[in-house]
Amino acid sequence: MSFCNRLLTLFALFASCAIAQAAPFRTVVIDPGHGGHDNGGQWGRVYEKHLALDTSARLEAHLKKMGFRTIMTRRSDYFISLPQRVSISNRQKNSIFVSIHYNYTWKQHISGLETFYNTPQSQKLCQYVHQGMLRRVRAVDRGVKFARYYVIRHTTNPSILVEGGFVSCKPERDRMKSAWYRDSLAKGIAEGIQRFSRTQ
Repeated sequence: MSFCNRLLTLFALFASCAIAQAAPFRTVVIDPGHGGHDNGGQWGRVYEKHLALDTSARLEAHLKKMGFRTIMTRRSDYFISLPQRVSISNRQKNSIFVSIHYNYTWKQHISGLETFYNTPQSQKLCQYVHQGMLRRVRAVDRGVKFARYYVIRHTTNPSILVEGGFVSCKPERDRMKSAWYRDSLAKGIAEGIQRFSRTQ
């Protein structure tokens, strides 16, 4: 191998290492799903938008105790578009994006937690957060899944979308109406984020 080829090989090796070792992050962009006229999933007076906002506020409190900087895409019950949410996230360097949601289906027996990612750089974050939630609450494990949701498809940083249970399932709905359940979910998400941060 010529000297030039050796240099090119070394350069490629260093470049691949730099990509693999992403810059550590200290900022978590928390995105409470829906809001305002967009209720999300609902059953009676139980609205996804309220559950997502409360869980996000609890997540922020846990993350701050861990030393993370946080940014919320919304802090009260108002509508914010998907492009606006993405724009807020993409303005933050060395950050991750976590969108908080609750699920809904017409099949009222379906329950459980699932977490979504769109890019390879987000998959490990997705796995850690999903495991963190399952350690904190007993629920059906619906898995870590690839998806093309707008907010995780257009963000440039590691990003995931969490579904914290089904509003349409009565036993799960009764649990998510309790503060302890939402706080346990938030704590599990925070612990997953902290675990992910230690790999950076």
